[in-house]
Amino acid sequence: MKLSFISVILILFLGNQTYSQQNSTNDKSQDVINIGSNRELFVDYYLIDKLENAELKLHEPRDEGPVLFFDNLWEGQFSAYCTIIKEDNLYRAYYRGIPTAGDDGNANETTCYSESDDGKNWRKPNLNLFEIEGTKNNNIILSNAAPVTHNFSPFVDKKPGISANEKYKALGGTAKSGLIALVSPDGIRWEKMQDSPVITEGKFDSQNVAFWSESEQRYISYFRIWTKDGFSGYRSIGRATSNDFINWTATTTMTFGDTPMQHLYTNQTHPYFRAPQIYVAIAARFMPKRQVVDEESAKKLGVNPKYFNDCSDAVFMTTRGGSQYDRTFMQGYITPGIGLKNWVSRTNYPALNVVQTDLTEMSVYVNQDYAQPTAHLHRYSMRLDGFASAYAPFEGGELITKPFIFTGEKLYLNFSTSAAGGVKVEILDVDGVAIENSKELIGNEIEKEVTWEKVKSLKKLSGKAVKLRFVFNDAHLYSFQFR
Repeated sequence: MKLSFISVILILFLGNQTYSQQNSTNDKSQDVINIGSNRELFVDYYLIDKLENAELKLHEPRDEGPVLFFDNLWEGQFSAYCTIIKEDNLYRAYYRGIPTAGDDGNANETTCYSESDDGKNWRKPNLNLFEIEGTKNNNIILSNAAPVTHNFSPFVDKKPGISANEKYKALGGTAKSGLIALVSPDGIRWEKMQDSPVITEGKFDSQNVAFWSESEQRYISYFRIWTKDGFSGYRSIGRATSNDFINWTATTTMTFGDTPMQHLYTNQTHPYFRAPQIYVAIAARFMPKRQVVDEESAKKLGVNPKYFNDCSDAVFMTTRGGSQYDRTFMQGYITPGIGLKNWVSRTNYPALNVVQTDLTEMSVYVNQDYAQPTAHLHRYSMRLDGFASAYAPFEGGELITKPFIFTGEKLYLNFSTSAAGGVKVEILDVDGVAIENSKELIGNEIEKEVTWEKVKSLKKLSGKAVKLRFVFNDAHLYSFQFR
């Protein structure tokens, strides 16, 4: 990449927007991180040692519009707590159906099901399992099953050797009942694993998620709790783990580093499907008594009187296990749209899971128009790995990683540049001495193999402690992977 002498001086001395807390002395005493052949995303500072005239940048998803309206008689304006599962070529949506407001876990709540072949066009199959409104011609998978229908949250169990009869698992329940474990062979027909709750320490009054963790080799659950911060209380997140989905550890309170406390209603924590060692949390941030809609406007919108005194949006967090979330980005990730209907209480609550919806695209889904006649599920899209990026402006910048060990022979990069921008990669030893230099990369690629000036393969460096140095300008780095 061609940088002027002045630009280099600016990078090294003046134009530095360095994440100073992550800078180190670059000596051999640094811990060496074993990343193996994991894909690593630039969503946090986990692997970043130094940024010079560069920054981590959160990217706003593209609004793709409504995809699923909760317009059946048994669904309605209080439908919520949606889970999206992609399995092979089928997309599944699970959500609470209830047309009128009521107490958590009341008998009128059902669990509804929709499916899609592309994640964009959805249908509601007639399952003929439960009779509602005098007919079994409906899309209900759970009825008369309160309180689990209040916030039923399923997942595909990826634990090695799991029985076909237990392929799907779920949690549901309230503070009064505790979280009940359910199991299914097909994701449609469910039964309790036992009558007694499996997790009892928590509030549980919104979606409580669980999954099998490949990186931690155990089941993980994240759920709603209430925490104190000085004299204030906050809706927050607890965590428990299990080896068998029945016996769980005591609840651990999740922390957020030195960032300010905020009300987090649903956490939607799940392994990112292209990098399962990174748990992505697209959480609902609730702002109590932060009112935008007045009473007259609420009547015109048809908003239930109890649900326009607050507002909410979605925030982006990550964790790699343990008891702390990383909140590198405090700003809103999916913010309320234009129009007062987007500023009512409990709208903009994200569904669980990000799923791939095209060769280069992934989608996240969001509940919108809550407590209104037009309640529906909205789709937002982004490039694969495109939650955030390391970005350098036209003047140029650099990123140096912490020391790590990789497994593989080739390096692949997810990146984009302008026509004038570019990216170069150097492999350094732990002392910062260059071992290999890449040819310049220009373009916009989800997966581009890096080619080197001297070698064709990195096999000789596999298993050895190295660093990467990216020198880039007018460019975004989304992820990299050795394999």
